[in-house]
Amino acid sequence: MAGVRRVVAVASALAAGAAGLTACASDPAPTDVAVAWAPKGRPAVVVTWKDTGQPNRITIEGVLSESPSYVKYIPAGDPNRWEIPTAAFPPEGNYKIAVATGTSQGGVTSKLTRSPVFDTDGPVLPSATTVAQQGRGVLIKWSVPAAPQDFTPNDPLDVQGKKTQRYVPMIGRPGQMLKEIGPATTANHQLIKSVKPPYTFQLRTENEWGDRIGGQVLGLTSSINAAVPSKAQFSVPIRVRGRVVLQQVSCDLESPCTTKRATPAGVPVVVLTQVTPGARWTPAARGSTTAGGYYDISVPTGASRPYKITVPQYTKGNTHTGTSTSKPAYTKSVVRVASAGFAGGPASKPRGSTVTVSVAVKPAMNTTVMLQSWNRQTRRWVNSKAVPMRNGQAALAFKVSQPGDFAYRFVIPGAMMFGRPMDGTTTPQLVLHVR
Repeated sequence: MAGVRRVVAVASALAAGAAGLTACASDPAPTDVAVAWAPKGRPAVVVTWKDTGQPNRITIEGVLSESPSYVKYIPAGDPNRWEIPTAAFPPEGNYKIAVATGTSQGGVTSKLTRSPVFDTDGPVLPSATTVAQQGRGVLIKWSVPAAPQDFTPNDPLDVQGKKTQRYVPMIGRPGQMLKEIGPATTANHQLIKSVKPPYTFQLRTENEWGDRIGGQVLGLTSSINAAVPSKAQFSVPIRVRGRVVLQQVSCDLESPCTTKRATPAGVPVVVLTQVTPGARWTPAARGSTTAGGYYDISVPTGASRPYKITVPQYTKGNTHTGTSTSKPAYTKSVVRVASAGFAGGPASKPRGSTVTVSVAVKPAMNTTVMLQSWNRQTRRWVNSKAVPMRNGQAALAFKVSQPGDFAYRFVIPGAMMFGRPMDGTTTPQLVLHVR
């Protein structure tokens, strides 16, 4: 009998508990659950509802999105109003606020009442950013693509108006944190009146749900090295070769900015020269880097002169590159032999005939050149005749009397041109056969 009484007692207790739960679950549910933005910059979502002075539980429910673990209990008698920080809502989702009667100890004792659906779409980042030199500073412009489709149009938290997001300009430098350089704007451009690389420009794009970093402009520093030939024949181009290395600033919001090395193609390179001593440096040739940052530029030559190679300050797309210049290197010009030989074709003449030997050089100098012949006995060149040169041309006619093979050459002296010395030269060996 005792065992039967225990079973009956347990059954009676379960029945009583079930009756109690049924009674609690039938508590009236809150009504008119609404959401709106809190004042003073919309830092939070305000939830309001109506009830009969009961305690309430507030949660966030995802609509085709995962529900965040947010729960707030409001004691009975408190105002039917609560502010949920925007940070409690996951970004880029659709959500409802659910309000029910309940406490943390007793649980939910009514049905849930939900607010209208709203989205938490963040700002749309700029899709393209450009920079242009303007005085000592730069003008940065950006464009923003159309916002993605709104699957909750006209929800209670939509902000009305065409310009619903703002842009905060920020600058980062090596070893420093990104920092604001101006107030938030709804414009699509920013003038920075004085800025020099290295730096990174970023836009912090804001809307009612948060902010994102994008719209980058890179302010790069450059360094350049160069190999310039020490001598060049007059009017024969030389090749100037070298490499350009850029330093790029990389930033994020949580740590100081760092630098990294870049060697892109397409960096403009200018070869500068001084035509006369003390004159201003002027462009002699232009080129650009290839893959790896290398350049190879053909430079026309004239008189002796120095050269230096520079990366000019320039802007392209979203990059702003600072200038750099190599050390000057001096290229000495050498008189160039344009032609030399015997008149009348092949250098084979009969004994007793008159032959004419000539030379033409660049630049068209007025000077005196020396015709030399090779002495086979002493095995050295000996002077034969000084010949006047006019406008870069000289010629000498002489009679050959002995048969045999003879070698000649012209020695052209150096000269001064545009205030700098130019090296002289000799012609190749000119062989004459007398039969």
